[in-house]
Amino acid sequence: MSRGYTVAHIDELERLPVDEEGLTWRPVRRRLGIEAFGVNAYTAEQPGQRVVEEHREAQNEHEELYLVASGRATFTVEDDEVDAPAGTFVFVQPGTLRGAVAADADTTVVAIGGKRGEAFRPSGWEWTFVATSYQRQGRLEEARAVMREGIERYPDAWQGYYNLACIETRAGRREEALAALERAAELDRAGVATYAAEDEDLDAIRDDPRFPA
Repeated sequence: MSRGYTVAHIDELERLPVDEEGLTWRPVRRRLGIEAFGVNAYTAEQPGQRVVEEHREAQNEHEELYLVASGRATFTVEDDEVDAPAGTFVFVQPGTLRGAVAADADTTVVAIGGKRGEAFRPSGWEWTFVATSYQRQGRLEEARAVMREGIERYPDAWQGYYNLACIETRAGRREEALAALERAAELDRAGVATYAAEDEDLDAIRDDPRFPA
């Protein structure tokens, strides 16, 4: 029976590499089952590795609060550079360009976000981050399962089907990949065609007449 609380140390969270710039995601919200607000952590083992990806939150309109939990980070907020040692809070409004890299080894940044005046709803990128990281690690069955979980949560979002198509293509499951890609195109053909045009993940099925143009 639940006692009404959960405890987890940062070292107990999964380490999920999600890009080529060293960004390693630590899924706090997923691990603890939080539904009221978004919260995650990012770590970098070496200086210069990214701990906050460059983005604006223009689509989600999320306010975001960053806390440097350990180490030291250098934030770039629009044209400003912010030195942020451990214990520093950086609050950024939606639409403002932000990003950060580690200035010291073993830097961890915690990010908390949500849209003002609205109930929180987990963003679809969480499932994509997990699935993409699993794919990079060769854990294709787990990547597929996570992406299907995301599709169940957001069945009308083309991005989930598109990312599933990438995973299925990498796994050599041609028909499954094309079926997922066709469904994504049904939801947003222009968006799918734009991304698919140069996506190396889909090269193995690019010769099929069903491939979106």
